[in-house]
This record gives sequence, C-alpha cells and structure tokens, in this order.
Amino acid sequence: MEEKKLDIKSIVGFVLISGLLVWMMYTNTPTPEEVKAQEEKAKTEKIEAEVNKTATVVTTNPTDSLSVANAQKELGSFAYSATLPSAKDEFTEVKNDVLALKISNKGGFITEATILGFEKFNKDSKQLVQLIKDNNANFDLTLNTKDNRVLHTTDLFFEPKVSKEGENQVVTMQLKAGPNQFLEYRYVLKPGEYMLDFAIRSQGLEDVVNTSKPLDLEWQMKTYRNEKSISYENRYTEVSFEYENGKDDYLNAQKKLSDATAEDVTWIAYKQHLFTTILLTNEAFKTASFTSENLVANEDIDTVYTKNFVTKLPLEFKNGKLDYEMNWYYGPAKYQILNKYDRNLDEVMSLGWGIFGWINKFVFIPVFGFISGFMPYGIAIVFFTILVRLIMSPITYKSYLSQAKMKIIRPEIQEINEKYKDNAMKRQQETMALYSKAGVNPMAGCIPAVLQIPILYSLIYFFPSVFDLRQKSFLWADDLSSYDNIYQLPFKIPFYGDHVSLFPILASLAIFFYMKMTTGDQQMAAPPQEGMPDMTKMMKIMLYISPLMMLFFFNNYASGMSLYYFISNLITIGIMFVIKNYIVDNDKLHAKIQENKTKPKKEGKFQKKMREMMEQAEAQQKMNKK
Repeated sequence: MEEKKLDIKSIVGFVLISGLLVWMMYTNTPTPEEVKAQEEKAKTEKIEAEVNKTATVVTTNPTDSLSVANAQKELGSFAYSATLPSAKDEFTEVKNDVLALKISNKGGFITEATILGFEKFNKDSKQLVQLIKDNNANFDLTLNTKDNRVLHTTDLFFEPKVSKEGENQVVTMQLKAGPNQFLEYRYVLKPGEYMLDFAIRSQGLEDVVNTSKPLDLEWQMKTYRNEKSISYENRYTEVSFEYENGKDDYLNAQKKLSDATAEDVTWIAYKQHLFTTILLTNEAFKTASFTSENLVANEDIDTVYTKNFVTKLPLEFKNGKLDYEMNWYYGPAKYQILNKYDRNLDEVMSLGWGIFGWINKFVFIPVFGFISGFMPYGIAIVFFTILVRLIMSPITYKSYLSQAKMKIIRPEIQEINEKYKDNAMKRQQETMALYSKAGVNPMAGCIPAVLQIPILYSLIYFFPSVFDLRQKSFLWADDLSSYDNIYQLPFKIPFYGDHVSLFPILASLAIFFYMKMTTGDQQMAAPPQEGMPDMTKMMKIMLYISPLMMLFFFNNYASGMSLYYFISNLITIGIMFVIKNYIVDNDKLHAKIQENKTKPKKEGKFQKKMREMMEQAEAQQKMNKK
C-alpha cells in the first residue's frame, strides 16, 4: 500500500515539473520582432567575418573596423562590393557541347574560353584549343565616380548568380554599390552554340557614377599560338571590324605595329587564323580605336603569343543608365558557321577582295564542302582539282590553238620584219593585215591566261581559310592546313625554312615539266620584235625561276594548297598532251589559215579606224622626211 502512494506522488510531481517547463518555454519564446532582430544580427556578424577574410583586397593585415574604413577610402560607394561573400578570386564555370567558359568574380569577365573537340598543336601533349586562359585577355570598364575616384572593373569583385532559362545557362555578374545599385554583365550560353548573348546594364548608379560622359571600355587580348607553323598562323592573325552600316576593314597583320579608328562600329574580331573571338553589338559603338602589335620577334624561336590586340570603345549612358545588348563569339573561323548568323561575319575570313572573294564564297566553298562531305579531305582536294581543271580546259584549248596559229604564220611575220626593217610603221601595218587575212588574233593567247588569274588568285585565298583541313592527314602530311614535313633541317635556309616539304617539291617539278612542254611552242609562236627584249631568253630563264619560286613560296604554306598545285599541273600536262597530239591538227590548221587568206575580209570599224590612223601617221612621216 505504501509503494502505491509513492508511485502516485511521483507521477504528480512529474506532471507539475513538466507543466512548469512548458510555461517557462512559452514565456521565453521570442516575438517575431525579436526573431527578425536576431537574424539581422547574425547576418551582420557573417558579413563582418567575410570582411575579415577579404580585407586583403584593400589593405594588408586589417582589423574589422580598419578593413571597412580602407575599403571606403579606396572604393567609395563600391566598398559595398568588397564586403560581400563573393569578394574573392573564385570562378563560375559553364559549358555546352562545343564551348567551356570560366567567368571570374574579379572583373566579371571571361577568363577562360576553351573550344571543345579541337586540339592545339603541341609537341609534347594534347591540349584543347583555348582562346583565353592565364590572363591573356582583359575586359575593363573605367568608372569615374561622383566623388572623383577612377576605378577599373578588372580590380573589383562582382557577385555571381547562375540560373536557367529553358535549356539556356545564364550567368549574371553584378558589381554592387548597394543592395539595388549595380553594374551588371549578363551571359547566356545556348546549347551547341559558339555564340553567347551578352549584355551590359546599370541600375541605380546615377548618384554614384558620373553619367555625363561615356564609360571607357578597353578589350585587350594576346593571341595564343595554336598551329604548327608560327609564320603561317601569324600571317593570318589579325583584327577586323565592321563599321558604318556594313563596311569592313582590318589591320595589316604583317606590320610590327598598326592601328586604326572607325565610327559606328558593330563588331570587332580578333582572328587567330583558324579560330576567332568576336564582340558584337546591336547598337553601334559611336567610335572605336584598334591596335595590333606583332609579338613574334623571331620565328625561329618557339613562341607562346603571336599578336597583342587592343580595342577602345565608349559606352554611352541613356537617361543615366547603361543598356547594351551584345554577343560574344568564341569558335572556329569557319565560313559555314559564321555566315549562318547573318551578321556579315564571313568578312572575318580572308577570302579575298572583289571577284576573288565572290568566287570563294559562291563557288569554291560550296563545291568543296559538297565533295568533302562524302570522302576524305585529301581525296576531296584531288577531285576538287580535277573538277576545276576540267572546267578551265576550254580556256587551255583556246590558248594552245592561238599559239599554234601564231606558230604557222611566224615565217611570214619574219619576212615582213625583214622586208620593212627600216620602216616600223609599214611593218606594223603589214603585220596587222596578215593577222586579219589569216584570221589570227595575236591577243587570243593572252586572254585565256588573263581569264585564269581570278581562279588562281582565289585559290591562294581559299586553301588557308578552309577550317575543315585543320589536322586532317593525307599520305605523309599530318595536317593539310599546315606544311608537310619529311625532313627537319639542322639549319635554316633564308626564305625557305628549317624543314623540307615534299608536296611543294612535287608541285615545282610538275610546273617545270609543264613549262618545258609549252615553252618551245611559245617561242616559235612569238616572233622577235625590233626594240623588244629577247623573249626566247626570258622564257628559258623563267623555266627555272618559276619552279624555284614555287618551291620557296609553298614550303611553309598549307600542304593542301601544294597538293592542289601538284595535281593541277599534272592534269594540265595531260590536257596539253591530248590537245597537242589528238585534237589540234597542224596540217588542217595550216590549210585553214591559207584558205582564210583567199577570202575577202570585211573590215570592222575598229580595224578601219586603226588602218586610217596608221596611214595618216605614215603620210606624216613621209612629209617630215621631205
């Protein structure tokens, strides 16, 4: 009975103690106002802790109060940015299938841009092509504050934020002067695209930054070497830009230092031969200045950088705010990719001016793209060459036919020259009369050669610009976009190089045999002219000079181009052999010329005018002698 009483007492005591505890907890629960105050206190303590960690940005060895004071002294209103958790050297990384980017908190700009799927030339290890890395590029805005400070965004910390808009990755970087006062860079990376959306805007900075004049934007970049041949890559590494509603221009890549200015600029491209970085804007920059510095002092020495590019632009305020919609492009300098954006970006590529660029854009690029779509690139070059030579074969035929006709009437021209050796005017009249009677046009041999010049010149621009040849092998060539190397010389030959390329040797031999095959006919066709240089001797000299020039010229050029000229000259030799032995019958041609002489010729207006002028000149000459 006694045990039972003790149990009841224990239970009662436990209930009383529990009730007391519940009452104490209830009476000590903080009000909503007290909770908010505690949260604010915790946030303040966290910020102060971060200031202690990041105070080295503005001073060394600081105390909490000294850190804030120094930040205020150095940065003014932008001291707020130094107190945020993002005020440290960290990066935001985003990538899609073709491009990987790293954006720094410090400066808010892209500090690493890697092109996925493409390797740079490297003797020791395989590395992906990186247009930006290791501080080779800067993107800086100069801020002139209302309290007379000059700050650079590359020295200040931006607050990053990553989000998604559908499949697009969005990174915003905000340089803050307060919770709702900031300068913002906004990057949008889309799936499978080399082109990013990029925007610069400001909010609430009217009382912080002097908005009465534009902000100075400076974009600087040292271009990395990515290809095997330093000289070849550097030749095509240049600044180009679009201005004044569609005009385009570039800086001379061969000069040690070159510069230019332009108005109403809509894009600027830093091209590294087969890759390019481009800044585009929807609203034209009012003015821009460009500088290009060649960093390759000696091509014999291995180098990291090829050029240093600097562009300076003004960003204008509208109603006290910045608002620029722009784009960044990091990727291949490939015509098909650049052209699809419909922003005139194909002008970034060196395809030649005038008719040469037109031939490349609308003939060679589509045709070669079609052929290379279903066969290896080396074989595609061979088929492309065959196609070009077949199209040009009628011109070759016309040229040879003209030479054959001139060869047949050469003895008669020599007779005229001998008969009228003391009367140049009469000699010229008789020679032209013979041409007219025989139905021979002395210019017919020159016209086909002139017609071939646009084709040949376009090809010189075409092959260095074909991105798809990059690192594609064929036979002994490991990269059709660069030189083929069959032997490394222990020394360097001036204008030739320190290696031996086989395709240029084969191309030079082919052009030698072609010229040897045709030089004799040209010499027989071209009668000697009084007062003119001996063409026979000149042709003999050119027989050896031309192949030698080709050998030296192409030794450091793309092996794809040398392959083209080798195959082209072989085909031309074959075409000339067929024309000479199976198409043009010299006996029939001779009979035709003799027949033409017997037919009356109707004198054209131009021929009549020329005859009358010569007769007048001859009459005047006779009168002068009297």
